[in-house]
Amino acid sequence: MMPALKKIMKAVKSYFISSDTPLFLLCLLASVYGIILIYSATLSYGTASYVTVQIVSLALGIGVFFIFSLIYVDFFTDRWYLLLFFNVLLLLSLLLWGVEGGTGNRSWLRFGPVGIQPSEVVKVTFVLLLARQMERLRNSERGLSSVFSIIQLALHFALMFGLIIATSSDLGSALVFLVIFATMAFAGGVKLIWFILGIGACAAAAPWLWSNFFSDYQKKRMLAPYFPETVDPDGLGVTWQANQSKIAIGSGGLFGQGLLHGSHSQSEMLPSKHTDFIFAVAGEELGMLGCVAIIVLLTLIIIRCIYVGLRSGSYMNMLICMGFASMLAFQTFENIGMCLGLTPVVGLTLPFFSAGGSSLISCLAAMGIVSGIRMRPKPERNERKRRRGGAKAAYVFR
Repeated sequence: MMPALKKIMKAVKSYFISSDTPLFLLCLLASVYGIILIYSATLSYGTASYVTVQIVSLALGIGVFFIFSLIYVDFFTDRWYLLLFFNVLLLLSLLLWGVEGGTGNRSWLRFGPVGIQPSEVVKVTFVLLLARQMERLRNSERGLSSVFSIIQLALHFALMFGLIIATSSDLGSALVFLVIFATMAFAGGVKLIWFILGIGACAAAAPWLWSNFFSDYQKKRMLAPYFPETVDPDGLGVTWQANQSKIAIGSGGLFGQGLLHGSHSQSEMLPSKHTDFIFAVAGEELGMLGCVAIIVLLTLIIIRCIYVGLRSGSYMNMLICMGFASMLAFQTFENIGMCLGLTPVVGLTLPFFSAGGSSLISCLAAMGIVSGIRMRPKPERNERKRRRGGAKAAYVFR
C-alpha cells in the first residue's frame, strides 16, 4: 500500500506544480465567497436548496476542472464536427423541452430537480470551435482576413447567435457570444476594415431591428438606465429592480450592515438577489470592501487567462484563453453595471458568484482548459504534434 500511496502523492504533487494552481485557487476562493453570499441571500426563503445545489455544483465543477486540465485541448478541437453537432442539438432541444427559468426566457432544460442552461455550456464549446476554425483559416492559402474566411466566421457566429434568439429569446446570452466572437477575431488578427464594416452594417440595420425585432418591454429595458424618468416615471416598472439594487448597495457604506443583516437582502425587496443581483447583496451586507473583493477576484482570474494565453506559444490556445477571458469580462461588466443601474437588466449571472449550477460548472470547465494550456509548455506540445503528424501540424503563435 505504501508504494502505491507514494505514487499517488507524487502524481498529485506533480499535477499541482505543473498546472495553474493560482488560477484554481482564485476560482475556488471566488466560488466559496459566492456560496456565502447565496446563503445570506436565500436565508429569508427558509430553504437551503440553493446553497446545496451550489455546493454540489462546486464539487462537480472542481472535478471537471481537473479532468479538463488533464486532457489535451486538441482532443476537443480535433473533433470539431462533434462539437458543432453538440452545440446545435443542445440549443435546438430548447424548442421541445425548454422551460422558463424565472427570467421570462425558455432557456432551461429540466430533468426532475436538475436544471441545465444550454447557453452556458455552449459558450465553452463555442470558444473551442471558433479557435479551431480561426487557426485553420489563418493557415490556409487565402488567410484569415480574406472574404471567404470572414464569411465562414460570420456564418458560424450567426448560427449560434440565431439559435439562441430563436430557441430561448435570451438576448443577454446572445450578447456574450457577440463579445466572444469580436474579441477572438480582434486577438486573432482579423483586419480592422472588417470591424469597421461590421459596425457600419449593424448601425445601418439598427433602425429596422429596433422597430421589428425588439418588443416594447425590451426597448424599455434597454433605455431605462439612460432615460429612467421618461421610460418609467414612477420607478415601479422596468427600473424598479435596478433602483432596489442601488438602494441596497448605497445603504451598505464602506463596511456594510453585516452578513445576514442586510435590510433588503433579508427581505423580498431585492429581486433575484441570489442570481442576477448577488452583487447588491455583497454591497449591502459587506459594503464597498465586499464589492471590491469581488471585482479584484474576477479581475485576477481574467488577467490570469490572458497571461496564460499570451505565453502559451500557440495561436489556437491563445485564442481560447482570450475567448474565455472576454466571456468572464463581459458578464462581470454587464452584471455589475445592471446592479448599479448603468447597463440594461438582461439577466446575466455574475461568474462564480451567482447561484446556478450550469454557470458555475461551465466557468470551472473553461478555467480547467486554461489550466491545461498552462500545463503544457511549447516544446512538449510541438513534439507531441510532430509525433502525431509531422512538424507541419505545429502552429506557433507569432
